[in-house]
Amino acid sequence: MKSSANPHIINSIAEYHKLLDLPEPEHPLISVIDLACRAELIDLPDNKLIYNFYTIFLKKNIDGTIGYGRKYYDFSNGLMGFSLPMQVFTINRNLDYSRLTGWMLLIHPDFIRQYPLAAKIENYGFFSYNINEALHLSEKEEELIARITHDIRSEYRQPIDGFSQDVIVSHIEVLLNYCNRFYNRQFITRKSSEQEPLARFEILIKNIFQQDDIKSIPSVQELSDELNVSAHYLSDMLRSLTGLSAQQHIHNLLIEKAKQILLTTNLSINETAFKLGFEYPQYFNRLFKNKTGVTPAAFRKDLINS
Repeated sequence: MKSSANPHIINSIAEYHKLLDLPEPEHPLISVIDLACRAELIDLPDNKLIYNFYTIFLKKNIDGTIGYGRKYYDFSNGLMGFSLPMQVFTINRNLDYSRLTGWMLLIHPDFIRQYPLAAKIENYGFFSYNINEALHLSEKEEELIARITHDIRSEYRQPIDGFSQDVIVSHIEVLLNYCNRFYNRQFITRKSSEQEPLARFEILIKNIFQQDDIKSIPSVQELSDELNVSAHYLSDMLRSLTGLSAQQHIHNLLIEKAKQILLTTNLSINETAFKLGFEYPQYFNRLFKNKTGVTPAAFRKDLINS
């Protein structure tokens, strides 16, 4: 199938299931997909794909590479990979996927948004665009990871009660902590790639949005000045690598920060807007609704009452 110039964005787990011709997900915000005997990468509509959710995956029996950002995962052996929402995968359609086995764990950001994990998940180094070697596991490590993934799937398949989400999020944290142990063992001697423009942009903007109070919303010009590149170069670089401009990256991070504040504090909508650096709350309301389809007040009400 001919690919388009822009990456194909997969916004929901249900959409990904539909693209793979799978039954509807048993839970709208989390899913474990069995990859055995599925050549799903060939059937997707574009060479470049953006998942708007976290993915943790183990893929075996692929002889070749799959791109993540500017790097390429080496998939010659059985190994794990990780991706953040709104990051770009580049699919090599010349590879033989007929013997593909493994699994994918898909986690929508809204599933963990009300938990401490939401604030720290991106601090796990293996999610970074800088990583170009996936995680190699021993047989025992692979069995351990598979058991945890099985427990996650078993839990969301049970009748939902007031503890279901807590249990699943706990399993996810255990999974990530084990992966962190294995990752640090494997990459203990890895040199930093922070001087690369994309990595430097990631660090700069993450530091801004990790602040408790954002004094003012960073402009593309301010970010480019900090990185010693032109604003046009910064946006063109980001668009070519991620499909999104610098301004879109800023807006997406603002919305994610806003969701976290709305669901974890009692601040009013106006106070939230000021905390995010908006001079006028109506601009915040307009951007939030444009990006999410609902007002900040409606988002808070829907999530709290769900």
